[in-house]
Amino acid sequence: MLSEKFGHALDKPLGKLARKIPVSPDSLSIAGFIITVFACYILSFDLLSGGILILVGALFDVLDGIVARTQNKVTRFGAFLDSVLDRYSDAIMLLAIAYYMGKVSNATGVMLSLGTLVGSFLISYSRARAEGIGEECKYGVMERPERLILLSIGAISGFVLPVLWVLVVLTHFTVMQRIYYVWKATNK
Repeated sequence: MLSEKFGHALDKPLGKLARKIPVSPDSLSIAGFIITVFACYILSFDLLSGGILILVGALFDVLDGIVARTQNKVTRFGAFLDSVLDRYSDAIMLLAIAYYMGKVSNATGVMLSLGTLVGSFLISYSRARAEGIGEECKYGVMERPERLILLSIGAISGFVLPVLWVLVVLTHFTVMQRIYYVWKATNK
């Protein structure tokens, strides 16, 4: 939802900076992934610091695309690498939260984290599968930017359990939205 409305909104304001960055977009993707992995390690025992570091990793995730577009370095491999690293980041993030919830003996939080992980992967899978049959499917309320923002807010504020409830419901709702969207598109 945010991606669709504001997908390239930062290209112009950050374009001048992005043109001066001497690092490849793929290097930025990898750096963002490494920061996110470190953030998830911190997240597993300190929600506040981990939540802040997740936002730092997300900045690299935004910047890699802007650098690719402004420096005319968009490649199919770069898009593939970014997407795969995003899935790893999502998994590690939700597993770190599940681990934290297990440490504080919150079985509900563990299950919600894992349920959100499944929903997150199915959102990505449903888009990839739709594209595999020739339908573009970027539709839905809970895409990756929304999940990152909500997880960070939950971790930073300490309200991670209510955020997980919202995420588990809305990730699976988004999958249903995509199924319905593709069903309509393929039954014209």
